[in-house]
Amino acid sequence: MTTRFAPSPTGLLHLGHAYAAIVAHKLAHEANGTFLLRFEDIDHSRVREEFYAAIESDLRWIGLDWTGTPLRQTDRLPAYAAAIEQLKAAQVLYPCFCTRRDIAEESARITKAPHGPEGPLYPGTCRQLSATQRSDLLAIDTAHCWRLHATAASQLTGPLSFSDQLHGTAPVDPSLLGDVILARKDIATSYHLAVVVDDAFQQISLVTRGEDLLPSTHVHRLLQSLLHLPEPSYHHHPLITDAQGQRLAKRDESKTLQSLRASGQTPKNILQTVA
Repeated sequence: MTTRFAPSPTGLLHLGHAYAAIVAHKLAHEANGTFLLRFEDIDHSRVREEFYAAIESDLRWIGLDWTGTPLRQTDRLPAYAAAIEQLKAAQVLYPCFCTRRDIAEESARITKAPHGPEGPLYPGTCRQLSATQRSDLLAIDTAHCWRLHATAASQLTGPLSFSDQLHGTAPVDPSLLGDVILARKDIATSYHLAVVVDDAFQQISLVTRGEDLLPSTHVHRLLQSLLHLPEPSYHHHPLITDAQGQRLAKRDESKTLQSLRASGQTPKNILQTVA
């Protein structure tokens, strides 16, 4: 059994990250399996080189180790590009030329705009374009992105489901997150695409992550089926929250492991806190 902890090097680790890493490490240890570290660093505008070393240092401080050299997604761009081409060939992607303002205005105009667990969904404006209109726009617009045609994808895959150790088995709802973006001009992939491709590449058999990402699994199962990749099991654990019940964020400086360490906290204190 293989698990992974996959932080983004866009800030320091906090207690929520520590809990996620401890859960993945514990499950791998209990199964006599493998625990891997992956850096989800595709958002180059926010990534800082010093955070890679800080993350590794924090993990070692709380007593966690991992197998092999941590994978960096920025080293995997050709694999994501190949996956995009495979999805284009399957005719489940379409180019989108809408700006955020365009989407907001269209959603406001629609009487019953589609909504998902994370808010308003893409209204499907560019999905309705003809082949000629798309060709003409592609010739002049270099800032377009590529969206997953959720309906076409689900028709191709048929009914799907996924199994979660805490939430049970659930049928995939292709419309839950709508036509998500899978690649942009500035970032040639997305979280959804990269995580699916990398989990298969690293032979992850148990995906552990916060329950806030449970809705994303519906998209990930679609992509796994479309790309003919193995289906892992899942473990979406609860989130560490603050006194107001809000999930911790990287802006919560007082809850970073480095701040806690500087204030005299010990690894044992951290483990007891997240337990």
